[in-house]
Amino acid sequence: MKRHHACISLLFGCSLLLTVPQTTRAQVSKDAYVPCQEMPALIQGFGTDSRTLNRFYSPAVTGRGGFGFGGGGADAAAGSPERNKRLQELVTEYRKKLAAVNFKNLSQECKVDYILFKRDLQERMTQLQSEAEEVGRIRPWIAFGDKVYALEQKRRRGFQPDAEKVASEWAAMAGEIKSLQAKLKDEKSFDAKSVAVAGEVLNNIKQTAQSVYDFYNGYDPMFSWWVPSSYKSFDEAVTAYAAAWKGKATALIPTDKSGITGVQAGRENLIRQLQREMIPYTPEELIDIANKEFAWCDAEMLKASREMGFGDNWKAALEKVKNTYVPAGKQPEAIYKLYTESIDFLKKNNLITVPPLAEETWGMNMMSPDRQLVNPFFTGGADITISYPTNTMGFEDRMMSMRGNNPHFSRATVHHELIAGHNLQQFVNQRNRTYRNFGTPFWTEGWSLYWELILWDLGFAKTPEDRIGMLFWHMHRCARIIFSLNYHMGKWTPQQCVDFLVDRVGHERANAEGEVRRSFVGSYPPLYQLAYLTGGRQFYALKKELVDGGKMSYKQYHDAVMSLNAMPVEMIRAILTNQPLTEDFKTSWRFYDKQ
Repeated sequence: MKRHHACISLLFGCSLLLTVPQTTRAQVSKDAYVPCQEMPALIQGFGTDSRTLNRFYSPAVTGRGGFGFGGGGADAAAGSPERNKRLQELVTEYRKKLAAVNFKNLSQECKVDYILFKRDLQERMTQLQSEAEEVGRIRPWIAFGDKVYALEQKRRRGFQPDAEKVASEWAAMAGEIKSLQAKLKDEKSFDAKSVAVAGEVLNNIKQTAQSVYDFYNGYDPMFSWWVPSSYKSFDEAVTAYAAAWKGKATALIPTDKSGITGVQAGRENLIRQLQREMIPYTPEELIDIANKEFAWCDAEMLKASREMGFGDNWKAALEKVKNTYVPAGKQPEAIYKLYTESIDFLKKNNLITVPPLAEETWGMNMMSPDRQLVNPFFTGGADITISYPTNTMGFEDRMMSMRGNNPHFSRATVHHELIAGHNLQQFVNQRNRTYRNFGTPFWTEGWSLYWELILWDLGFAKTPEDRIGMLFWHMHRCARIIFSLNYHMGKWTPQQCVDFLVDRVGHERANAEGEVRRSFVGSYPPLYQLAYLTGGRQFYALKKELVDGGKMSYKQYHDAVMSLNAMPVEMIRAILTNQPLTEDFKTSWRFYDKQ
């Protein structure tokens, strides 16, 4: 891409080079789109090839990738052995391509790309090998799927099957599955991982059978005459068998009076994931950091409480703040007012580039009652989605929703969800270094949380009530680290997590239950909840190094971070401060120094 095209079409590109001081200019790419050719080509090539293979080796069922160009992400659930083998071959191929790149000759940014791509290839291979091992462990219980996969291989190239043989085999498999289901009832040797993989494989077998059936039925006269009855019996048998495995999964997950269930990651797995995310701390050290942050919050909360006339009874002050909620129907207007104050503050203090199009195109949605069960507060991105009571909620739930989304609480986070948080992140990511796919919650949530820290420092909170609102959320993020890690290490139950949020932070109980349910029942990975404050503190530490150290202004620092796209914060630091890098880089940045 030519330089002038990049300047016209991308957000920061050329202007960034003009504003970054001479000492850091060398660390920021001269090209607004790609800093070199080798790494973007490899990363994009692997992503495209992965999607192509997943599409081809996934069942040709609507929404599964066989039709058109959709479906089949690189980390799709367990599928056929054929798919797994082919993806392992692809990873091996790209490892060889990466090894051929001369690391020493790469620019600093591309060295970072090399390190992260190498990490991701290793992680993908580990996932595929683990999947193959787990499938092998349960193979006697799913071996009938081989016949279905064999038919799918022929279907892809349109070979006409022996319809009578297919009908006979599927009828026999239906009987085999029923026998397996009867034996499964008394089997006690499976762990949660094996049960989860079995469910994924059975779903894949079911989808693959449907792929075969949909292709031939109605088009092949003999298939249409012989197979439908046998297919129906097979499909029903697989569905019932999958439900039996799901029952096994439920039995393996401990429950308490909260009714919230989830799968605990375990300490060893947490440490492995922290290393991958370039966080050189143990779970215990992160809990200690959270408690130090809590102590700061406690002290500040007491200051605000005293200013409000409640002395050291900060929970009474918090109650007063909660009761400042706006009437039903008025929350969208209140959010818009808070957004306007936030964006004006960013501009007045010259904190970050705000593209006019980003400011023009953010929108609003209202959150459904069902979603509010797991998202009791608003969420952000291209639009801000607002949690507030609906006419279907009971009185107590309505009051908890209104109290938990009062203006002082919302003031603390509207910039987290919109600009300069998630909305601006999404806007800029789509326009800068778009080949990078190193997304991490420590960047996504950490960056948005960082703005809560910065706006606190710069006096965005005008009153003690505002400070209590901001402190509530800071305490909430401390609590997330503590309860999520204790849960995943098997030390706390979900009910203990709920009680902790209510007692230690001051949550409404329904909101606390929604928060814990969201953390463990949804699709969030184990480190997600701790990524907010941890990532925020990483960005804050880098700000101290560059801005407080006089090397960059706030705006230069913030624009530079955004222009690099998502990646572990330690790698952003490596680029902006020109840290020495090796091909086998290991995380080492001990970023937390708050006393």
